[in-house]
This record gives sequence, structure tokens and C-alpha cells, in this order.
Amino acid sequence: MATEERRKVLVLLGPTAVGKTKLSLAIAKAYGAEIISGDSMQVYRGMDIGTAKISQTEMEGIPHHLIDIHDPKDAYSTAEFQEQGRRLIEEISSRGKLPFIVGGTGLYIESLCYGFRFSEAVADEAFRKEQEDYADEYGALALHARLAAVDPVSAERLHPNDRRRIIRALEVFHQTNITQSDSLAGQKKESPYDLCLVGLTMDRKILYKRIEDRIDAMLADGLISEVKGLLDQGYDRSLVSMQGLGYKEIAAYLAGELTMDEAVTLLKRDTRRFAKRQMSWFRHMKDIQWIDVDAEPSFDEQIEKFNEFIANSFSKGL
Repeated sequence: MATEERRKVLVLLGPTAVGKTKLSLAIAKAYGAEIISGDSMQVYRGMDIGTAKISQTEMEGIPHHLIDIHDPKDAYSTAEFQEQGRRLIEEISSRGKLPFIVGGTGLYIESLCYGFRFSEAVADEAFRKEQEDYADEYGALALHARLAAVDPVSAERLHPNDRRRIIRALEVFHQTNITQSDSLAGQKKESPYDLCLVGLTMDRKILYKRIEDRIDAMLADGLISEVKGLLDQGYDRSLVSMQGLGYKEIAAYLAGELTMDEAVTLLKRDTRRFAKRQMSWFRHMKDIQWIDVDAEPSFDEQIEKFNEFIANSFSKGL
């Protein structure tokens, strides 16, 4: 497909708590964009506080897609996000609007922007059961160590509690003798879209302080009640959704396994580590133009920088 025929797609990415939401709204208004959420947790209904989900009021009338589309009992996959994202890019473009991907889940965003092909390894139920049994007997860290031994790059990306994705990465290697990370890295990263990718970054100490302040605000806003309500509805702690940051720590507190102080300390630590993993993923992506929030401290300066990137990125302008 010729460059001039490719759909224009705008992307804003960055670690949790860096300030993507406020900037995305201003940019969406300025360019007539519709936002596609690139967040692996905001797809789940009823999980609002712990995911820092934007409210209908905060959307200010700007269409947001791929939010509140899944029940927490149903795991959501990268392949599903890619398929739905492709469809939305076509639909939004056909309306004369600009598709605008906003989020922090690097694999989701990169898979959509560059059309990743996912492993053809089929489900091996016997192998999966073997890994599940191993994790049940020896724990999440032992299963994670199995992955680290054969695919350290994927292990770095995946949290030890993300059992489903860890087992899938092990399954891919078991069937193909090629690691999932090598499979992704070896793919030709040529986008079917006319892309403008913008990333937000800031001093790590400042980001970590923002993360901790956000968690304090979540607790004040009722995170404990939200988690309790999900558990009361029968959503088991082993679900992929309930392994999300904020949910697994508070669920452990409610089960009496942690004190409140221990749960909050663990949540803040794991969220800081998650932000670090996000930045590690983004650094290996190509074509990202970075806005250093410290260097451009005012909101107007950030918008001006974003406008400059847009003007210089799309092949034929907007």
C-alpha cells in the first residue's frame, strides 16, 4: 500500500502516572481524534479505581474505545486487542476522525502499530496443566524462574503473578524452540499505518513520587471497597484481571495475608517496578519522539512540543 494511502494513526505512550490522560484530551480536541485505549486493565468492567480509568465526565465528550468491554472473569489478549484496534482504526478514519492510541501497555501498542504476527503454536492443554500444577505446588516465583531460564527477556516483561502469559511464553518455546521474545524481536517492524508516536518521560524520582501519591488517592477514593465488591461478586483472586496491580495486593490484605501497611508498601513497590518495565519496553521501540515533562514543565509547552511532532511526522500532514 502506498504511503499516501496509509491510515494516519497518532500514539501517546508512557509509564503509569506520567500524565498521559490530560494531554491526550487536549490533543484529541485539537485534532478531532477518537481515543483507543492501549491499556490492558481498563478493558475490564467494574475495575475503575485501581486502573485509574477515565470517567465519562472526564472524557469531555471525546469518544474513547476499548474501555469497559470485558467482564473481569474473561482474560483479554494482545491478539484480541490487535484485531479490535485494527477495526477501530478503519472505522474512525472512515468517519474523518484521527485514530489516537493512548496507553502504557507496550506490547499491545507495538503489536497494533506494526502488525505483529503471533506465534502459531497451538494450545497444548497437557503442557499447560503441567505448568499450572507446578505453579500450584512450588509457587508463582518458581514458574517465573522457569521462564527466566529459557526466555529472560519475556520474564523481565511479565510479572511473576501473570501466570497465564508466563505459561503461554513457556508453551511457545516448548513447541517451537524459539522464545517468544525472539519471535517478536525478529519481526519486521514496518507499520501498515502512517504513524506519529509520542512518548512522555520524566525524572524517575519525580515519577515514583507521583505513583505513590496516585496510590494514596486511589485508597482514599475507595480502592479497598472496589476490590471487596469484586470478590463478593465471585471474581476469584486467580483471574488475570484480579492479578492486576492494586487488586492482588488489596485482595491479600482482605484475606488476612498482609496488613494494610504491608499491602500498600507492596503495591507502591510493584507499581514502581512496573513503570520501570514499561520504560524498558518503550526504549526498544523505534520512532518514538519523546517529550521530557521535566524539560517542558508547563502544560502549554508540552502541547506545543506535541504539535511540532505531529507537524513533522505524518507524510502528508493532517
